[in-house]
Amino acid sequence: MKSKIHELPKNKLLLVSKRILILLVFSPFIFCCDGSRINYNNPNIPNYPVNLQLNLNLPQYNNLKFPSNHIVDYSQGARGIVVFNTGSSFNAFDLACPNQTFSSCTSPMNINGIDAKCACDNAVYSLFSGQSPGKQYTMKPYQVEISGDNLIIYN
Repeated sequence: MKSKIHELPKNKLLLVSKRILILLVFSPFIFCCDGSRINYNNPNIPNYPVNLQLNLNLPQYNNLKFPSNHIVDYSQGARGIVVFNTGSSFNAFDLACPNQTFSSCTSPMNINGIDAKCACDNAVYSLFSGQSPGKQYTMKPYQVEISGDNLIIYN
């Protein structure tokens, strides 16, 4: 009788362990998402095509070789693009104010150090995350790929 009492917890433990293992194996399939695209649904900023290539060996992009530095390119995006070196990767964001309608706020955000400031509502956004405390929308992010000495920014 004692041996059956001790076997029961081992069997339950084995059954629970198997269930946990199955859950761990299948959880990536349950919670996965498409990591190759950024899903950004902000009705304030139009979706313009972006395909910008920056050669870090050129003098105008030399700043990007150092953490917490940035460059701004006004040729693409809704109001231009800021590319920022986080120290471990690069972020690229549109310079349109994310929490203002596109037609009412026509100025691009101003970059000051590691922040972007919207002139229309004075909201300050971090270039590390694109977020501003208490704001509904973050800055519009773009994909950044590194290919040798080139950065490729696209959506």
